[in-house]
Amino acid sequence: MKPLFQKILIANRGEIALRILRACRELSIPTVSIYSKADQHSLHVKLADEAICIGPAPAIQSYLHIPQILCAAKVSGADAIHPGYGFLSENANFAQLCQEYGICFIGPTPENIQAMGEKTQARRLAHAAKVPLLPGTLTTIPTVDLALKEAHQIGYPIVLKAAAGGGGKGIYIVKNPEELKISFPRAQSEAQAAFGNPAMYLEKYCQSPRHIEIQVACDRYGNQVALGERDCTIQRRHQKLIEEAPSPVIHDELRQKMSESALQLCRTVNYQSLGTIEFLVDYKSQKFYFMEMNTRVQVEHPVTEMITGIDLVKEQIKIAAGLPLSFKKEDIRIQSHAIECRINAEDPIHFTPGPGKITALHLPGGFGVRVETFVYHHYQVLPYYDSMIGKLIVQSATRIEAIKKMTQALDEFIILGIPNNILFQKKIINSEKFQAGQYDTRFLEEFSS
Repeated sequence: MKPLFQKILIANRGEIALRILRACRELSIPTVSIYSKADQHSLHVKLADEAICIGPAPAIQSYLHIPQILCAAKVSGADAIHPGYGFLSENANFAQLCQEYGICFIGPTPENIQAMGEKTQARRLAHAAKVPLLPGTLTTIPTVDLALKEAHQIGYPIVLKAAAGGGGKGIYIVKNPEELKISFPRAQSEAQAAFGNPAMYLEKYCQSPRHIEIQVACDRYGNQVALGERDCTIQRRHQKLIEEAPSPVIHDELRQKMSESALQLCRTVNYQSLGTIEFLVDYKSQKFYFMEMNTRVQVEHPVTEMITGIDLVKEQIKIAAGLPLSFKKEDIRIQSHAIECRINAEDPIHFTPGPGKITALHLPGGFGVRVETFVYHHYQVLPYYDSMIGKLIVQSATRIEAIKKMTQALDEFIILGIPNNILFQKKIINSEKFQAGQYDTRFLEEFSS
């Protein structure tokens, strides 16, 4: 059987690079890994069919260096690039350049990314599609003076957000004008460094919401399917720590409404690929509000895979190759519960990154236990990139059983030599509020205080 692509270049690092590499292997597609000089000993370099160094450690000189990546693709003969998440995954210019150079960008079209990846444009589309929105700006705010005027009209507290953002970066909760004056240049600087775009927008701060997202898959033939929700409410500094599916507070009627809204947005732009539409949900009133769309595979995609039995990364590759979706709406049956804990190399008290050498490593196992990581015994965790070094995912018939299984798996997970958040995750999982499912996005503020 002829492979879907001649060769796929993986334009990423860490666990997502390995996840893509393994999906390619199952599809009999040769792979090319790119890497920075600092990542020369990483598993995605060792396991790929080919590996090309594209620059020094700083991401701007390597994993964000578009000319170097395109050159690596051409030199290696790759006819497709998978960007993973983060880095260039939501960069419309990169997707457009891939197209112009005759390389398939495994993701949505440049037009899709431009429309939905840029947050204010997505808000305008959601507004036009009559999807519920929180009060806020529908265009970017270039100056702090204009931000102050808009914030006064919206009413404090507000959230200052990077228009090209993702992964929790470039987000500040602002309670008054003085805080806005201080936070605005900081947020712009953070957004420029993370996404190469300092544009900001404002949104009314929702006081006690759940963070719920809908996974969608859409092909180029008009087939669009929602694969249920993920609850990503447990966050620290807008970075998700624990995700689960399905949500313990979403009932069938609300799930249906949110899924219909998500698919309406996809129809609006003729979306093609995997995507995730994120909502804030007032679970007491059961009202929901569109927040943003991530035009890529998500870090937390495994929980959806576990409860649906669908390999989302392989599906994403197939969509890019021009195949129709391998499933229909009626095929999606959710009959189990999955939880994911992100494992970070960080000080569990001060939450500061903790790079260093891993001196001992034991990964948990058993029925319904999945670990995705790129670290190994004696691996040197680097200070240049995100502190997440792995994900622990469990699946069981019910949420109660999944919590028990996660507790056991965290007990078995041992990492020595570097600080990590395994014990902290276990405390969250075993907390009364988490087990009851009754909490909001402020959970960790109260839990850690």
